[in-house]
Amino acid sequence: MWTKEQLRKHQEAARRLLEIKDLVFAYLKKNQSINERQLHQFILKRYKEFGLVTDEDLAIAAFGRNTANVHYFPGKKSRRLMKNSLVMLDLWARLDKPHAPFADITWMGYCGKRIPAKIERVFAIVKQARDQGIKRIKRELAKKKLPGGSTLDKTARDFITRRGFGKRFLHSTGHCLGFNTPHGDGGGLTKHNKHPLLKNLGYTLEPGIYLKNKFGIRSEIDFYIDDKMKLIITTDVQDKIIII
Repeated sequence: MWTKEQLRKHQEAARRLLEIKDLVFAYLKKNQSINERQLHQFILKRYKEFGLVTDEDLAIAAFGRNTANVHYFPGKKSRRLMKNSLVMLDLWARLDKPHAPFADITWMGYCGKRIPAKIERVFAIVKQARDQGIKRIKRELAKKKLPGGSTLDKTARDFITRRGFGKRFLHSTGHCLGFNTPHGDGGGLTKHNKHPLLKNLGYTLEPGIYLKNKFGIRSEIDFYIDDKMKLIITTDVQDKIIII
């Protein structure tokens, strides 16, 4: 479990990441010929300016079909942003201070005037799966119970499966947050974690759907459960794809 100071540091890291997220999308609107590696460099500079540090992977900045790769990092060949393409932005970092935990967010954007119906549909399913997870946490807490990691994974996964994309949800529903990397040592929102979540420990909630060679959608928020059995969401919650 985190101390009150560590919870504060996490919330401050989350606030700064959200500011960087806004700067990234504003930057993309003015630089629509940028490639993914160049965007990585932009993000790294913002981390330094905002007093944040991260692990060796830095971030996920994926354009077009690369968004279908769950853990995409550009190599020497980097995709250039083009009109009518999807953007996935996954940022994780912590304050550059001792014993500071990570925050971790994923947001989606679209470079174009009109988002295709298929992308809108998949985004709506992912968003609703995320919200079903939030509702399940609140229902369990209302009964004075801490939700189990596998319970929350099943809630989001079953929702996506009923809509025909169960085989395209390619990772766990969430993980606890750490100090050296965004992935902590405690149990997460996985089918294997039968234990209840811990109070005062940060977690992600991040369902996703990935259509090979087409596109992928993920929505990721951070949260913890306080001593009073209240759900505290520490990041903004994306409701619409951002138009670039």
